[in-house]
Amino acid sequence: MTLATQHSTGPVDAPVAPPKVLRQRRTRPGLLGLAVLLIALGGLGAAFAVTSVRATGSYLAVARPVEVGRVLGADDLVPVQVAGGQGLAPVPAARIRDVVGKRAAVSLVPGTLLTMGQLTEAPLLGPGQQQLSLGLPPSRVPARKLHPGDKVLLVATPAKNDDGAARATTRFPGTVIDTYTPKSGDVVVYLALTTRDVPAVVALAAQDRVALVLTEAA
Repeated sequence: MTLATQHSTGPVDAPVAPPKVLRQRRTRPGLLGLAVLLIALGGLGAAFAVTSVRATGSYLAVARPVEVGRVLGADDLVPVQVAGGQGLAPVPAARIRDVVGKRAAVSLVPGTLLTMGQLTEAPLLGPGQQQLSLGLPPSRVPARKLHPGDKVLLVATPAKNDDGAARATTRFPGTVIDTYTPKSGDVVVYLALTTRDVPAVVALAAQDRVALVLTEAA
């Protein structure tokens, strides 16, 4: 038996798949606006960072406590680098000569920036006042350390030959300008007193009859 096979070399008809058509995506206006907003915010953030860096400068800060009324020295200040500083008015470090020698109008705290509003050129000795110094033993001084601007009251103590008769105690208000403690142990207090009270206080001090009372701390 003979088997015969037929080989076809011609084209074969077959169904052809149609090409796929890609659907175009619709652009949403909301997303586009959001993208624009994000880009704008990024630009503003970069601009703010650049501005802050450019605003960095050297300013004066308080290095140690300074009491009210004390004269400011160069050792009381230290230059610091500050970036930005919007809303502040610190004194530039280059102006240190403009502030040294001025008095502190308020108590200056270490680590804070110095401003011109914290300083004054007004002396503690006001009109109608005179300066007086008193050397007092520590037992007659109301605090371990008095500060410029402290309000005090000078009280006349009884004389040694006082017979105990009732009398009105004499008082003289004053303001502390400065203090000094020599090696002798007594405390020297420099006071601003009303001119009319100075002669009486000098006379009492000569008799060692003055005590100091602190009425208001600066």
